[in-house]
Amino acid sequence: MAIRDVVSADGTNIVYRVSGPAHGRPLVLLHGWSANLRCWGGAADDLAAHMRVVAVDLRGHGYSDAPAAGYDDPKNWAADVAAVLAAEGIASEAVLLGWSYGGIVLTDYLTAYGTGAVAGVVYTGSMANIGPGVPGAATGSMMREAIPGVFEESAGRAVRAFGVFGNANTGPGADKGPDAQRLFGASLATPPAVRKALFYRTVDNTETLRTLDVPVLVLHGTADRVVPVDNGRYIAEAVPDARVSFWEDAQHGLFIEDRSRFVAEVRAFIESL
Repeated sequence: MAIRDVVSADGTNIVYRVSGPAHGRPLVLLHGWSANLRCWGGAADDLAAHMRVVAVDLRGHGYSDAPAAGYDDPKNWAADVAAVLAAEGIASEAVLLGWSYGGIVLTDYLTAYGTGAVAGVVYTGSMANIGPGVPGAATGSMMREAIPGVFEESAGRAVRAFGVFGNANTGPGADKGPDAQRLFGASLATPPAVRKALFYRTVDNTETLRTLDVPVLVLHGTADRVVPVDNGRYIAEAVPDARVSFWEDAQHGLFIEDRSRFVAEVRAFIESL
């Protein structure tokens, strides 16, 4: 396992972690809003037993730089992914996997750079678009309840606002406590200004979805109240080659809620490419 970094097109330093066999198929993990590369927990380790896993800290998150502006420009997000791929010498056969907001980021990349380096795409609890009135970009009831408190600089108000999510990111079960605390801590460690800036942009990547020439796997819980399952259905209906797995009564963080199922479904998809 190695922690590395690369400078993106606008000068932002992007940190990422590489694990697994050096010559394995590259699987690039793009986390969600107000998370970091450690959010994946044991699922990333399980996947790294079979492939080369590249887990990225998105700009403004984790150990990557947090520039004062630029979060509203899709080209910046796209360039960050491109910079990581280039730094790792990945020119083909990559699989991009985005959780939640990470799905927007990977679609920003596909819009700007195409699929030349990509063999397949996985969206988990995710969306490809964002903004008021944009199709496939509905905000879940928990997210609506948490805003604007999650943008607060007041620590007490922010903690209470993030508490609204409950076990949405982990699913039920006392054994999920350490995972829940890790994700909660990552959320609070993300600068409040970044948390807010990510929501104030509008992107419609529908045309990119409609013209994708690689297979897409959509994993989504039917009880996801952070990113509604209809956003996952929108992606599946738009892309030409979609495989879907809608988890009945599951919530937002499928890789923690049922780690073994998540790993099995992602592996089966990748092995089919």
